[in-house]
Amino acid sequence: MTETRTDQLRAVALPTALGTFEALLSDAGVRELRFPNQRLGAATEPGDPRAAALAEQLDAYLDGRLERFTVPLDLRGTAFQLRVWRALVEIPYGQVRSYSEVAASIDRPAAVRAVGAANGANPVPVVVPCHRVIGSNGSLVGFGPGIDWKLRLLSIEDPDRWGIMGQPS
Repeated sequence: MTETRTDQLRAVALPTALGTFEALLSDAGVRELRFPNQRLGAATEPGDPRAAALAEQLDAYLDGRLERFTVPLDLRGTAFQLRVWRALVEIPYGQVRSYSEVAASIDRPAAVRAVGAANGANPVPVVVPCHRVIGSNGSLVGFGPGIDWKLRLLSIEDPDRWGIMGQPS
């Protein structure tokens, strides 16, 4: 007989200066992150240290005080998706890569469309910085929460290039 492990999942609200995000936490770490415009209405649960750590880091990132998240993640996806997501985490703060550059970085240069699909399936945007991936011509393409949010995140990291608080420079 095999034993099936079930995780305790908890949806938590994460108030920040830019709105209330929502996260789905498992016993192992952050499983999902939703933007204020994607929330399902989770309650704020005081006393959960995992939620407090994520909220603190998210707020610090959105305020320009944090460049790399250290909260534990519980990413679920295919082997290919996980490779892409690991590559996204390696894109330095304030820099961008094209989908083809990400594909090349995982030794799959012909898999540009698959990289785009994996990027779009990223369950923890911001923490796994899929917003740092742009079109090869420099265009801001594909971001689940919306291009406004992508531009806002890029502008936090590099206001000289992307404008301040999402306003093009």
